[in-house]
Amino acid sequence: MSTAAAYAKPSSDGAFEKVTIERREVGPDDVLIDIKYAGICHSDIHTARDEWGGAQYPCVPGHEIAGIVAAVGSSVRKYQVGDRVGVGCLVNSCGRCVPCLAGEEQYCTNGATWTYNTRVPESAQPGGYTMGGYSTQIVVDESFVLSIPEGIGLDVAAPLLCAGITLFSPLKHWNAGPGKKVAIIGMGGLGHVGVKIAAALGAEVTVLSQSLRKRDDGLRMGAHHYYATSDKETFRQLRGQFDLIINTVSADLPIDNYLRLLALDGTLVILGLPEHPMSVTGRHLAGFRRSLAGSMIGGLAQTQEMLNFCASHGIGAEIELISADEIDSAYDRVVASDVQYRFVIDAATL
Repeated sequence: MSTAAAYAKPSSDGAFEKVTIERREVGPDDVLIDIKYAGICHSDIHTARDEWGGAQYPCVPGHEIAGIVAAVGSSVRKYQVGDRVGVGCLVNSCGRCVPCLAGEEQYCTNGATWTYNTRVPESAQPGGYTMGGYSTQIVVDESFVLSIPEGIGLDVAAPLLCAGITLFSPLKHWNAGPGKKVAIIGMGGLGHVGVKIAAALGAEVTVLSQSLRKRDDGLRMGAHHYYATSDKETFRQLRGQFDLIINTVSADLPIDNYLRLLALDGTLVILGLPEHPMSVTGRHLAGFRRSLAGSMIGGLAQTQEMLNFCASHGIGAEIELISADEIDSAYDRVVASDVQYRFVIDAATL
């Protein structure tokens, strides 16, 4: 076994503390990565604070990982020492079920192995559950390692391993592109990346945000239009306009109001996970053959496609780089929506 420095939460209400964790030895198919940057996702906060239940402690979150290959196993062919690489939300899956065989490992019917807080054998991670990217090193099977092209900085690439693919996947699945009108609900850590990607795909992009506070940012990032949802006129003016609406926020929204903004055969895709069940009026779906759908991250092949696309279009997350001792305050600021737009931990401070 090898050791790595990490920042861990000792309990749901405890502060992050510096610890030493064990990583498995590099096996024949493994890649050892020196982590350079780790993004903070809201999912990290939900898990570390045990807001979803089932958290394992000490908890080392982090599934937006960018770094440099430090060593490779004897059977590894895709990577070599010095390569720029990333790790997202997944570090393993069964590889045999229908979704896995289709390249949709995130929907593994036998249970995907998430980058942190998933029960695994001791041989896969000492301690018996995965520990994530708030660490100096990680060992991952080469099949779950992504190449980060030279056209994008490692710091701004890190959030793409979750936020980027979470938006890229539905935009591609529902064919966002030239001639399509796409609306992004929310201009936060997810939404701002969605604006950039949708615009680069050639869609006509509209931001639907609670206020106009981030309007200039939205337009700078590629949005063609920006509306405040706190203004009731927005919902009258935009009725029947959009082919695709992607909801990136976790707030309890009046879904019927947004369904009415869809054109014939339009789809509203849910990415954010609200606290309470959604209420939907059937006629707002049936009337114009509208659809209400959900999506999560993409598979490994699509995640690599996303990274290549973002590098070729100069797309990275808008970040605030922080040191490890700022993680607790960063969590509080994310909850308070006080970040523009994504926190990234400098692993050199671990």
